[in-house]
Amino acid sequence: MGEPASLTTPRLFLSLPGSDDVDAIFDACQDPLIQRYTTVPSPYTREDAESFVGLVAEWWESGTEHVWAMRAGDDLVGVVGLHRIKDGAAELGYWTAPSGRGQGYTTEAARAAVNFAFGPMRLERLEWHAVVGNHASARVAQKLGFQLEGVRRKGLDDGGQRADGWIAGLLSTDPRTEVSWGL
Repeated sequence: MGEPASLTTPRLFLSLPGSDDVDAIFDACQDPLIQRYTTVPSPYTREDAESFVGLVAEWWESGTEHVWAMRAGDDLVGVVGLHRIKDGAAELGYWTAPSGRGQGYTTEAARAAVNFAFGPMRLERLEWHAVVGNHASARVAQKLGFQLEGVRRKGLDDGGQRADGWIAGLLSTDPRTEVSWGL
């Protein structure tokens, strides 16, 4: 279905994660915040990183998910992806390695993914989900123009227990300018 596409931003190169990235992905996913706020397995093993890298190419091929490694120079600083692609919509997700935080990389990479989703992919809607309290992720979504749509009570799996989750949406016709949710 889909040939992996590389994306370039002023400071980043986004491309398919490969076997050379396994160690960096494994190291990043040891971070307690990544394990707390994302769906990566916990504890996260090197085998999990190897499996993830192997699955990404399959996801691109099937068209169900498009995932990129965020690279600043030679350093993998995070991962951004379009998940559950179906019927003109997808979910935007991302995580950032501790070494890449606080530099605007996630917003820059996520903006490139949004532009790809609404450009070449011709999607109509993107969703963003996060556990209530994940303010760093919420700041990125707000910078991209996502509109907060509500709280899904016990709507997310949070390490084996149900947690309240924020949900926000961005339509292809929406302005992509920063908004404030007043959280």
